[in-house]
Amino acid sequence: MANRILLVDDDRDLTDSVGTVLRQHDYEVTLAFSASEGLRAALARKPDLIILDVSMETDTAGFEFVNQVRSKRETSRYREIRAVPIVLLTAINQVTNSRFSLDDRQSFLPDVGGVLTKPVRIDTLLARVGEILRPENKTT
Repeated sequence: MANRILLVDDDRDLTDSVGTVLRQHDYEVTLAFSASEGLRAALARKPDLIILDVSMETDTAGFEFVNQVRSKRETSRYREIRAVPIVLLTAINQVTNSRFSLDDRQSFLPDVGGVLTKPVRIDTLLARVGEILRPENKTT
């Protein structure tokens, strides 16, 4: 069975091109074009990996998405997908002229499995996706 990836980004050209490449590498890909649409798709599809932009409906929509999915509240509607790996694919560094990465250990960063900067090299994206979805690394 193919690994399921949810790609959430409001840039339709990017989602179409990245989605096509992922499908060519035998991933099952669902596209969503906003954080709210992505949350609905995540619940419905139960992906193995979520690739997520940060700035969509709002400048922090992606962070809010992660915080909702990662909520530890027992009543959270997202508890079934809480452990799904999330990779941020974002241009926020260029847009805000600030830098962030998981290596910086900044407290405002959500619990994600990586930050990739747009424009991303396809080989870099595929390597990160492959690493996360390796059977020994899967948490779901």
